[in-house]
Amino acid sequence: MRRPITTAAPAVGRHRLAVADRPAPPGPPAPPGSGRSRSRALVGGIVSSLAGKMVGLAAPLLITPLAFRSLGAERYGLWMAVTSLTSMALFADFGLGNGLLTRLARLRGTGERQAAAREVSSAYALLGVLSALLMTALVVSLWWVPWPALLNATAPPLAADVRPVVLLCFGAFIANIPIALIQRVQYAHQQVAQSNLWQAGGSLISVALVYAAVTNAVGHVLVIAAAVLTVPAVNLANSLCYFGWQDRELRPRLRHVRAGVARGLLRLGVRFFLLSVLASVVLNLDGFLIGRVLGLSAAATYAVVLRMFALLTLFITLVNLPLWPANSEALARGDLPWVRRVTARMVWLSALVVSLPGVAFVLVGNDVLRHWVRATDLPHVSPVLFAGLALWSVLLAVAAPLFMVQNSVGLLRPQFVGWAGCLLLAVPLKVVLAHRMGLPGVALASAVTYGLTVLPAAVVGYRRVLAGAGTPPPAAVPVVTP
Repeated sequence: MRRPITTAAPAVGRHRLAVADRPAPPGPPAPPGSGRSRSRALVGGIVSSLAGKMVGLAAPLLITPLAFRSLGAERYGLWMAVTSLTSMALFADFGLGNGLLTRLARLRGTGERQAAAREVSSAYALLGVLSALLMTALVVSLWWVPWPALLNATAPPLAADVRPVVLLCFGAFIANIPIALIQRVQYAHQQVAQSNLWQAGGSLISVALVYAAVTNAVGHVLVIAAAVLTVPAVNLANSLCYFGWQDRELRPRLRHVRAGVARGLLRLGVRFFLLSVLASVVLNLDGFLIGRVLGLSAAATYAVVLRMFALLTLFITLVNLPLWPANSEALARGDLPWVRRVTARMVWLSALVVSLPGVAFVLVGNDVLRHWVRATDLPHVSPVLFAGLALWSVLLAVAAPLFMVQNSVGLLRPQFVGWAGCLLLAVPLKVVLAHRMGLPGVALASAVTYGLTVLPAAVVGYRRVLAGAGTPPPAAVPVVTP
């Protein structure tokens, strides 16, 4: 699933947090050198994100042959089937992680440490309760849901492993929901490189553990456990180190939990959740529409070509995500020139870096496909299809830095309008152009509708943030008063 770069977050005042669709006024002026240090942290975050993702992408490539040979085709297929179900729950935290990121980043800019501690503790409490409820439901489902039949694993030796695999995969996913908040806390404090180092280390540890499990023939279920339990274990170790030694003041404590803060985070999370679902529908609807209009073979071809451009969209996310907390801190300190300057640079950088491989795909895309897929039944792809997806990727790259400014203050309304308009316009246009032009029509429709709806929303929202940064926000809904 392609995930959008969107969120909602509240404006933060001096004595209370408020949910509003306009940015809060700037905080105290930035001290000398803060812009330079912020820029250094941003560059370090971008570089570490790219390096960490390379390690993260390499880990599955190393684990897959080891696990496949050890588990066999059926058990490996069972593992992947269960993993695909957990992948459908990408928004299981209801956006609370992103909301916490936005709030903490702004509180860091205003220096409100006690309010930050309440935010952290309340977020952990909320997701801890959610995780406990989901874990209880999982344990109950092990006895009431016919998992072997549901996963088509009815052969007796294979069926015996179904419930342990389900418990491992879903259990690790559920346990990681609150534990993974540490990544948002580190991002909010612009410790992106540190967070990425932990995640890259976790990927390497998972490879080592799977290799050790396979080499020592410890059993099929333990091989899977070595792979899936590493992520929550590393996040837990990261949390213990961070809150135990690096920043004890933010350590989650029951006495810092506030019902008002929790309600505000929950409201914020629901808004982010709805926006993310809306954007995800827009971004992932093509396969269904193509299958209905042009057939499953055409849908398969489009999916393969789209997978090539997925690396470009991944680059857009990795490069621009560190902008989120940096913008939030800069706006809290009233450093608007830094926001304008860095946003403009990131727009040009993102567009340029995405354009170069996009043009290459247009020129030699079929050669790349032929050497990559090596399938005789993959048809020749029109360069217009590559051109349409390349243009769409460039538009994504241009909009991403603008969205990071809006995310930093929780300006959500323009994003809702843009994605809703894109959905309403894209579906009929893609159907019409698919009938008339085939697959290239779908790609062109994606670029045109995004350019007419989401990109203007990104520009409007960005300008609203800058224009409203020096004016008081409207009446807001208070969520906590210290």
